[in-house]
Amino acid sequence: MTRVEPAAALVGDIGVPAVKGICQRGALLAAIADGESELRNFGHAADTDAALEAVRALGADVSEHEPGTVRIGGRGLRGLVPPEAPIDCGNAGTVLRLLGGILAGQDGRFKLVGDESLSSRPVRVDEPLRQMGARVETDHGRPPVLVEGARLRPIRYELPVASAQLKSSVLLAGLLAEDGPTTVLERSPSRDHTERLLRSLGLRLTRAGAEIRVWPAERIPPLSLDIPGDFSSAAPFLVAGTLLSGSNLRIHDVDVNPTRTGLLDVLERMGARIALFNRRSANGEPVADLEVRSAPLLATTVVAEEVPRLVDELPLFALAASHARGESVVKGAQELRVKETDRIETVTNSLRALGVRISASEDGFRIRGVPARPRGGVMASSGDHRIAMLGAVAGAVSKEGVEIEDAQAVAVSFPGFFELLESVTQR
Repeated sequence: MTRVEPAAALVGDIGVPAVKGICQRGALLAAIADGESELRNFGHAADTDAALEAVRALGADVSEHEPGTVRIGGRGLRGLVPPEAPIDCGNAGTVLRLLGGILAGQDGRFKLVGDESLSSRPVRVDEPLRQMGARVETDHGRPPVLVEGARLRPIRYELPVASAQLKSSVLLAGLLAEDGPTTVLERSPSRDHTERLLRSLGLRLTRAGAEIRVWPAERIPPLSLDIPGDFSSAAPFLVAGTLLSGSNLRIHDVDVNPTRTGLLDVLERMGARIALFNRRSANGEPVADLEVRSAPLLATTVVAEEVPRLVDELPLFALAASHARGESVVKGAQELRVKETDRIETVTNSLRALGVRISASEDGFRIRGVPARPRGGVMASSGDHRIAMLGAVAGAVSKEGVEIEDAQAVAVSFPGFFELLESVTQR
């Protein structure tokens, strides 16, 4: 049990861990690149280390001679080796789904497993990979996943849901296909880290409207990546800084990819004061420093079209909305029900226990805001790292503080989160 006491303000300068998805994508692509890749500012966490362990199991050489700089010796486009034991993806859905796309074009049979949480979530990539010619077996659509590689054929595939992981799996398989481009039709834009990374490597990928096309690769050059800070890791500090009167916090070197920063847009229309400065680019990704100051908020509605751009931040939005004047609504967020937990129910139950007036719907929630601190109390993370961070921010902005059960779940994406929060907290 971890207790977070009420705070007066957040003041200072911080950095946050590297973009989890870019760390994972970088590791997986480096494993099938020619030569040695270097990933700088690699953010070690349970989900990113799962990617390193997976490529190590597949025969890639992984080393770290200086902290934060990971070197990976690639095995070439089709050179991965089936390990004797199953590949453990832990809680990392990104690793399981994207690796499935890569393994579909390798020689051999590969088994992917995950922890209890991942094993309860839909695989989704099995159907398009079968269409491309791979043999894929699942447990009624859930892990474990058995992939038997094959000579892949290009397909045209329309995403049934807005999912960067599903999209990326098909695009990565498309690199290993033969005889023409693989096309993904994406009605609602999702995170585009994979597309930006492939383009930065000189691989042929185009986007026209809702259609993304990738052409087969002859080889993948070694990667040289500087990985910026993860917006999802900055988000708890942005919300806390907005809600705590007198806050003045700067977060440096944050990835501000527009497919990830929907929370910024939502907070700004609610009245938040968040400034971006020192804008620059790293490996095709936009990067900036963020400055947040406290501000009163007005209620708003998040509609389905916005959800993919802030799906991981919706729990934090609910907390921000609880302080806003008026009633806020989230619609079209069914995807929250198949995250690490059913986040619609988990967020609703957790915040209601702290005194927030929130109710769940099938595809989101409704929050009646009060421009005052909630009471506080006890909540459980249910093993979900996003909910653990939500509890910490709720504690900082509450009247009485919050005790969080299973708070160590933050290590999935942000080891050291509680210590960093304490370092900028004024009481």
